[in-house]
Amino acid sequence: MALILGLESSCDETAAAVISSDRRVLAHRLAGQEAAHRPFGGVVPEIAARAHVEVLAPLVEAALADAGVTLADVDAIAATAGPGLIGGVMVGLVTGKALAHAAGKPLIAVNHLEGHALSPRLADPDLAFPYLLLLVSGGHCQLLLVEGVARYRRLATTIDDAAGEAFDKTAKVLGLGFPGGPAVEAAAALGRPIVPLPRPLKGSAEPHFSFAGLKKCGGARTRRQDMERRGFGRLVPGSGDRLPARSHRARA
Repeated sequence: MALILGLESSCDETAAAVISSDRRVLAHRLAGQEAAHRPFGGVVPEIAARAHVEVLAPLVEAALADAGVTLADVDAIAATAGPGLIGGVMVGLVTGKALAHAAGKPLIAVNHLEGHALSPRLADPDLAFPYLLLLVSGGHCQLLLVEGVARYRRLATTIDDAAGEAFDKTAKVLGLGFPGGPAVEAAAALGRPIVPLPRPLKGSAEPHFSFAGLKKCGGARTRRQDMERRGFGRLVPGSGDRLPARSHRARA
């Protein structure tokens, strides 16, 4: 049975895991960065890269200890090689190269999206090829037919933004915090469905995704409500100006 030490650092989470060749996760350590990015309402690549540098080595040590093995016991080192935030990717890949060189082990460069495509087989050992996969990660949103290792057919993809982009930007405009997805979901559960939103690609024969319109609509409606709260009414038909909903007295 072969053992693989896997490293992931392509975005705002750092991970190290020990995986066996029979698809068992023997140990897994993860460190997030939500608090560091929250003030900016999104992931800042430079902050993410520095955070990876600080925590990756301790995570590797902890994962090996959890699995009850040493670096000498693993048969190969695997690290994400992209796509992703280049600074973060380089932290994980250079660390993987250094560990592989020091231990005399082969290095496996892993495509980030291929890792996602094959990860369901870690969670479900009975999952066999082929299977249909919805891949939602970073700037990607795709429907894939996974026919085998290195055998994929892309059936659909986003034609503009990704889902996470729409959630994060909408949450930022609404002041809901970061990450946007959980924040918007929690707020929606407490609200009423009174804001109609566009149906992306409605009537299109293409199976693709589109999120730019939803992101723009969320921002526009928020700005409109903000203007109305500040005393400005709706646009008068045929006029390019907003008229005040109530009079305001100028102050010296």
